[in-house]
Amino acid sequence: MAVFVHERQGGHNMARDRSPIVKQSRREGVALHPKAHKIMARKSGIPGQHAGGRQGKQSMYATQLREKQKVRRMYGLLEKQFAKLMSEASKRPGLSGENLLQFLELRLDNAVYRAGFATSRRAARQLVSHGHFLLNDRRVDIPSIRLKAGDVLTVRPKSTKSGYFSQINDVYGNTAQVPLSWLKGDVKKLTIQVTGLPKREEAEADINEQLIVEYYSR
Repeated sequence: MAVFVHERQGGHNMARDRSPIVKQSRREGVALHPKAHKIMARKSGIPGQHAGGRQGKQSMYATQLREKQKVRRMYGLLEKQFAKLMSEASKRPGLSGENLLQFLELRLDNAVYRAGFATSRRAARQLVSHGHFLLNDRRVDIPSIRLKAGDVLTVRPKSTKSGYFSQINDVYGNTAQVPLSWLKGDVKKLTIQVTGLPKREEAEADINEQLIVEYYSR
């Protein structure tokens, strides 16, 4: 059975960080959405920080905090959700940081993004919350559901006729996905299969999970 980690607060209003994605991207130094790439190429530095301003050496705490914030925003979680996930990861056998990344990668919205069905995690989250997918033939609208090996996501028959999914080849062509050992997306059949568990090297490359573990271990 898939693991449900609820992130809805009242009806179908999903809790989320509503601050501008480009501002978040500049703050964390990583493009969290395709539209952030061009803007970040033109503007450097943290929002509100003047060019040439004094930048002292970051403390270890600040470094750990920034890494935690970067990864939290990368996957689109609120602070309480992220802290709860880290707590669960630390109680599982194995390395806490790698457990955390595995949990993040196995989120339903991340799988939709990783399979190339959306150009960003934010877009994938919206597709899921609007109920466009079936999980093992049951309608789902909770992006934080944790998938497991053997799960199959399918675009709902009604949604296949929408403008978005009728042009899914264009969407897929605009993603920069690489083959993953644990996930198989088929844009012709509009299915996504979870065939295993994510490996550490298959998660986002620019992550230092040990800094996050240290942050929560203070």
